[in-house]
Amino acid sequence: MNNETKAQAVGVDYNTHRTRLVMPEYGRCVQQMVEHAKTIADRGERQRCAHTIVGIMANMGHQHGDMESFQQKLWNHLAFMSGYELDIDYPVEIERIDDGKTQHEPIAYPQTRIARRHYGAIVEALAKKIAEMTDEKERKVLITQVANQMKRDLGRWNRDAMNDEKILEDLAHYTDGAVSLLPNDIHLIPDGEVLNDVQHMASIRKKKKK
Repeated sequence: MNNETKAQAVGVDYNTHRTRLVMPEYGRCVQQMVEHAKTIADRGERQRCAHTIVGIMANMGHQHGDMESFQQKLWNHLAFMSGYELDIDYPVEIERIDDGKTQHEPIAYPQTRIARRHYGAIVEALAKKIAEMTDEKERKVLITQVANQMKRDLGRWNRDAMNDEKILEDLAHYTDGAVSLLPNDIHLIPDGEVLNDVQHMASIRKKKKK
């Protein structure tokens, strides 16, 4: 098994294997969880995973209006991000979103203070959700995805500050010690992959400005 295969086995994604972000406001971690849920064979486990994802999405957003309409929006977004391929028992009647027009209603984020701004609100919300999760398998997948997203964010903010031990210390802080790992306990994306990603995104932004 080569390094790339090992990385995929624990939920690490390389540039060449990334899925399109259907709703960028939720971030790559949530999109990856949706893709993971689609691969779960056991229907009961798949259902529990879907509820976990919606719970994470709810924590990331700010509720406007009544809870019923808020939940309707979240489940609509989940179905949309899965390409309507997530086979579960939805607790609401799904209202399909036209992907061609992409006129979905975005989720509003709470205007709260972020402890470490270079990671952003999405990572902070996901880290808090990790501390609440009881399903160890789903928890492990999310921990790996969040830690790698933190490494990407740190690389974009200041590549010289990118340090695996620092990332795991910050993750432990975010989860109030619920997640305490050493670099050997988790497969983080190699520094070279992160820097290549940073350079790729920078080149895309330059092209857009021209």
